[in-house]
Amino acid sequence: MHGILIIAPNWIGDAVMTQPLLASLKAQYPDSNIDVLASTWVAPIYRACSEVHEVIEAKFEHKQLQWGLRKELAKKLAIKKYQACFVLPNSFKSALIPWLANIPFRVGYRGEFRFVLINVALNNPSKINRPPMVDHYLQLSELLNGGQASLTTSNLMPKLNVSAAANHSVKAKLQSVQIDEAHIYAMCPGAEYGPTKRWPTSHFAQLAESLIASNPNNQIVLLGSKGDHPLAQEIHALAKQHPHIHNWCGNTSLDEAIALIGMSKAVISNDSGLMHIAAALKTPQVAIFGSSDPAHTPPLSDKAKVIWLNLACSPCHKRECPLGHLKCLNDILPEQVFATLNTLKT
Repeated sequence: MHGILIIAPNWIGDAVMTQPLLASLKAQYPDSNIDVLASTWVAPIYRACSEVHEVIEAKFEHKQLQWGLRKELAKKLAIKKYQACFVLPNSFKSALIPWLANIPFRVGYRGEFRFVLINVALNNPSKINRPPMVDHYLQLSELLNGGQASLTTSNLMPKLNVSAAANHSVKAKLQSVQIDEAHIYAMCPGAEYGPTKRWPTSHFAQLAESLIASNPNNQIVLLGSKGDHPLAQEIHALAKQHPHIHNWCGNTSLDEAIALIGMSKAVISNDSGLMHIAAALKTPQVAIFGSSDPAHTPPLSDKAKVIWLNLACSPCHKRECPLGHLKCLNDILPEQVFATLNTLKT
């Protein structure tokens, strides 16, 4: 196959979980170039995938058709004469570009009235009986080769690489504020989905204090987006502005966040995109789950430990706790997370 285009998902965690699909396609078509069309937000994930030939960035906006932008992109992509395109989001608009670009095989899941736009399709699984996301994406790789799977289960774990440029940039930042890279714990307090995925800031603060008390060389770096900056400020304040706690939320690019996670001793996170990055980098980690289901979106790494209370009311998949108590997260105590950190493979 001459060339393959991937239309990337819009969320970081989902993007990470597409890497086994890329590996499968590369194994099936080793002479093909695999290019990825991605929003600026998730493009760094694909720059960290060794299977990708070119990342084509586009300023896609949530819930916007952007018809002019899509027509313009389709015109440019048509010149490349891709033979197949894998459309990973379920939306109608995500399938427009490969159709407009006249790509012969347009592979994806059925949905949102895109019967003509997607011409090699699988039925979407029901929300009640959803497979893990890696499997969900990987199943698409079997549509063009007669249903022959090309990866074994052991290869299903996503794998990312840290760019040399991002690594150099992060090391310079650490040096400028005198942080020893050998003693970094990354904490990721955010979760785009909402409060029912966010472990309390007071618990993060207490855990940070425990880690510093256990070894005065330990440094805590809080990672996340600009939107997570207030959460990190709150953690820092609750930990009495300890000088070994550093709020980097919104102050790193995603490429730099990937590099910092890659050099950390361990990562403590909610169920979030950064959790999946840590898993794909094989950084030791503790992943804290509340309203979501670790069977569906677990961190796929043998160095990951999941803490989930499996209460009768969870997973509820709600953005706000419908019962008002958020016990699924409040009742996961810092002492439990600290003890779990001490059991990790490093």
